[in-house]
Amino acid sequence: MRRLRTVALLAALLLASGCGAGTPPTPPAPAAPAPAAPAPTGSALSGLDVVFLTTMAAHTEQTLEMVRLGRDRVTDRKLRTLVAAIEVTESDELATMRGWLREAGPAGTAHRHDHDHGTAGDLARLRTAPDGEVDHVLLDVLGAHQGAAADLARAHLAVGSDPRVRDLAGRVERSRTAEVSLLAGLAAARR
Repeated sequence: MRRLRTVALLAALLLASGCGAGTPPTPPAPAAPAPAAPAPTGSALSGLDVVFLTTMAAHTEQTLEMVRLGRDRVTDRKLRTLVAAIEVTESDELATMRGWLREAGPAGTAHRHDHDHGTAGDLARLRTAPDGEVDHVLLDVLGAHQGAAADLARAHLAVGSDPRVRDLAGRVERSRTAEVSLLAGLAAARR
């Protein structure tokens, strides 16, 4: 159900961004400096590309927070390895997205979407999980969260215009789908 709400929200955001809303944009939160991949060349980011990048960047920030909350407390070796891989991959993707948004100039910094949709509750669950339950809670919240990321990326593949942003969306869709499968396998092995 939460994945359906996330996809519906992305679709609404993507449609709204193309309509040129009359309300002033919310200023973006300051981003930590990161090495940026070069901006897509030969074309400007469309409003849909910008909405995807800002939404996915917020989602990725939350993923990284989940990973950091759980990484030192998980006991399963395979889960620990997967969490470490997620942290490295998504830190790199976040730097790329932030770089492209900075390079897009005002169009890239005018959009700021807070992406919560239950994540605050998931983070609270993870923070308060007793040591013996951290693996279970992380598998649960991270699986749902990564599934939502795959859905967001899949939705952008249908509407995105910039080839490099579409390529990123394709990589995100494939990696998060694979992670959801791995997380489900680890959860099933615990039963």
